[in-house]
Amino acid sequence: MERFSDFANVTPQLEGDKVKIDNVLNKEIILTGYRIGKSKYGKDGDKYCRIQFKESEEDNFHVVFTGSLVLIDQLGQADGHFPFLATIKKQNKYYTLS
Repeated sequence: MERFSDFANVTPQLEGDKVKIDNVLNKEIILTGYRIGKSKYGKDGDKYCRIQFKESEEDNFHVVFTGSLVLIDQLGQADGHFPFLATIKKQNKYYTLS
């Protein structure tokens, strides 16, 4: 008999202490995962992204939330490469990974 876990496509929860994105700007962090969801703010169809990270290998998990379409697009390009080092930077009015 099959188990649910054999065929289910369960997305793991991204847990951690919530941090404001401004607190991690221009710091190299270890991105460990992300999840995109439908935003309850803004227009219908707007998305948000929950990003899970650590500040060091020994650190606990943290999460930041953002509606940045640039970050959402960049994280989509990174599928299959987690975990990796990156820096979130603010360029004019948007956030970007470098």
